[in-house]
Amino acid sequence: MFHSLPLAKSTINDFVRDGAVVIRGALSSSEVETLTCGIEQNLAQPSELAAVASASDDPGRFFEDFCNWQRIAAYQHILKYSALPGIAAQLMQSQAARIYHNHLLVKEAGTRQPTPWHQDQPYYNVDGRQNVSFWIPVDPVPRESTLEFLAGSHDGTWYVPRTFMTKQAKWFPEGSLADLPDMSVAENKARVIGWALQPGDIVAFHMLTLHAASGSATRRRVFSARYLGDDMVHAPREWPTSPEFAGLRETLAAGAPMHHHVFPQVWPYAKP
Repeated sequence: MFHSLPLAKSTINDFVRDGAVVIRGALSSSEVETLTCGIEQNLAQPSELAAVASASDDPGRFFEDFCNWQRIAAYQHILKYSALPGIAAQLMQSQAARIYHNHLLVKEAGTRQPTPWHQDQPYYNVDGRQNVSFWIPVDPVPRESTLEFLAGSHDGTWYVPRTFMTKQAKWFPEGSLADLPDMSVAENKARVIGWALQPGDIVAFHMLTLHAASGSATRRRVFSARYLGDDMVHAPREWPTSPEFAGLRETLAAGAPMHHHVFPQVWPYAKP
């Protein structure tokens, strides 16, 4: 059964202001266990989109995989029937919430590879403001290994997306979007927010919020769930997006709402 978790107005206001917020205890212990089983299945049976995002000489390993929710029942259960869809609709201030995709990020113990500062939306094939991503660890995450955000950076500015390891501008042409702000200056350092987390806690953030993470001394398994709201539309690119939805541009017009079977509506929930 799906269920909802009414959010305090202050939580929604924090999300609107900062572009990121923590919600403690959003998933139950049984849901965390379900999600953990799904992650281990994903690690044992990676998809063709799986990749290692750390160098061969890294003492740990940074593993990523995308778009597995339709083949892994545990993922599908969490995306559809947990409190996530209702939380997404509240934070997006949207009448409906649709699944966009899921993303697995696992940093094994001792991983040095950081996740550099970036936004997510420029890598995607969508435009609009009503969106949310959830960063959901199934392991305890200390403050030094958590996902960090530049508060207020979801104001509408798009920063040029680059490859994580080589820093190449493979998507939008060099110079066509703003360069990342200098995160070494005191003014920006003072705007960085992040939280130590326990299993069951989730972090919600806007797809334009700048975020980053360091390596991890301990194992850090994270499931990321992404949802779309009422104003999100299809924005085909002239290059492969991350992830790429094969055949979508042939079946969904540019600028069309994301009303497509690949992105099912999960809030309000209606039985098929």
